[in-house]
Amino acid sequence: MSHDPYAAPPARSTPAATWAVLAHLGGILAYFYVGWVTALVVWLVHRGKDHGVAHQALVALNFQLTVLVALVAARILAEFPLVGFVGWIAMVAIGVASLVLSVLAAVAVSSGRTYRYPMTLELVR
Repeated sequence: MSHDPYAAPPARSTPAATWAVLAHLGGILAYFYVGWVTALVVWLVHRGKDHGVAHQALVALNFQLTVLVALVAARILAEFPLVGFVGWIAMVAIGVASLVLSVLAAVAVSSGRTYRYPMTLELVR
């Protein structure tokens, strides 16, 4: 095992990066309809302090609100007798997608990059 003296030092976790990661990891709770709460709290606390954390929290909040709208629509669809199975499958798929994308976003933010979720409605500006 050799040491490369010209390699970049490993990224260090800062308190700001921790808050941004926490905002994204709130999406783990999306299937229980509360994934947006963590991102909202982080955004409200940091929107006047740290622009980077506030921006990532806003990105996470918009995604989680989009997921919430989709979950509510799928839940309503699940209540109808003939298409209820489709609504149930949609709820599971939305929950899994939110979980995977939230973890990917948290990993990206913890390594110092920004993250944009695919197919997100910009509900909060």
